[in-house]
Amino acid sequence: MTSESLTADVPPTGTETCCHCGRTTTAPVEVRRIEAADVPGVTLYACPDDAVLLHPGPIPGECGPGR
Repeated sequence: MTSESLTADVPPTGTETCCHCGRTTTAPVEVRRIEAADVPGVTLYACPDDAVLLHPGPIPGECGPGR
């Protein structure tokens, strides 16, 4: 551990709504990416408790151009 790591800024935490239970979570897990030709893509998030219950779909980074 370095002294720089002790004084570095803490990365911001985001909050998202779980796509399964509807609760707000501060530890969102990306579970699916929905792409459409005419609108920007949408990422669905789940809370950690529900993420293990959902079948994962493609998430950002797994969908390349032309796929």
